[in-house]
Amino acid sequence: MDIAEILGEWLAGHPPQITDYEKLLAQEKQYPKQALGLGCDLSVAGISVRATEFLAIAPAIIQLCESMKFTDQDAILRTLWELWLPLAMQLRRARQQQDQPLIQGILGGQGTGKTTISRVLREILATWNYPCIAISIDDLYKTYAERQKLLETQPRLIWRGPPGTHDVDTGLEVLTQLQRANLDDKIAVPRFDKSLHNGQGDRLPSEEVDPAEIILFEGWFVGCRPVEPEVFKNAPAPINTSEDRQFAQEMNEALQDYLPLWEKLDRLIVLYPEDYRLSKEWRKDAEHNMIAKGKTGMSDAEIDDFVDYFWRSLHPELFITPLTQNPDWTDLVIEIDAEHRPCKIYRPKTSE
Repeated sequence: MDIAEILGEWLAGHPPQITDYEKLLAQEKQYPKQALGLGCDLSVAGISVRATEFLAIAPAIIQLCESMKFTDQDAILRTLWELWLPLAMQLRRARQQQDQPLIQGILGGQGTGKTTISRVLREILATWNYPCIAISIDDLYKTYAERQKLLETQPRLIWRGPPGTHDVDTGLEVLTQLQRANLDDKIAVPRFDKSLHNGQGDRLPSEEVDPAEIILFEGWFVGCRPVEPEVFKNAPAPINTSEDRQFAQEMNEALQDYLPLWEKLDRLIVLYPEDYRLSKEWRKDAEHNMIAKGKTGMSDAEIDDFVDYFWRSLHPELFITPLTQNPDWTDLVIEIDAEHRPCKIYRPKTSE
């Protein structure tokens, strides 16, 4: 039996057997980098402990995934066993090893699954009495009025998203409050509605939240660091013109303002497409689905312009690929294949 069949048998009421543990352990040992990255206990005893956790949480996770329109139960069971549950256990251990709430950064673009992984982790951690909240860097956008004012001095910031369009000071204040909160505190967390002002978006009233043990701070360039200006001399497309290079350099300089936010992170996960160009195809798929349902969506040409704008501001090859190779900045890399599935999980290599 494969992994999903073994797990399905357990959920059907057949108690785990030692032979099940041995098969699962043998499978895990085939991917030592993944096991190391997730901190898995490669022993029969470790598999047994995870099995107990799995049986307790699996029904709730299956229900959650169904609410998100995921219907492949075998894939859900495998991903829960191989990634979501070990990752949640790793975060729990990390929280236990420090004296304040854990701030876990999650970098991921369109289609990489950062919303899914955030929701699943929150569900699992809550069952262990580790309350967890998610904050997106999108929640830190400057107000509509502030961004309109910004266009007067930076006319190339035509869409929200790149460095310079966020209120970094508010982000620092909120993360600090969450780190230092007392049990009976309420923390005002900013929230943003992208649908306001014809899709330009605007800040909503803050959400009052209870203190949390673990904070998931996610976004498309969370953790990205400035690079040496020389890289823009031979930058990849669509950084093609002198104006493109100037814009890229300005965004690179603006990243300096975000470094204090990244310093708040205790850990960083990078959700990394095996080919960064997949994000453009995934965006087109999403827009096609919206249009098919009778909703408003962008044309393929508009999507090309939109995604190219973000690649000109912070090109994945220049800003995200280095994160996947630097153990000082990144704790875990989860590569995503063309079907949006995790295909490789590893820690960045330590420099020789």
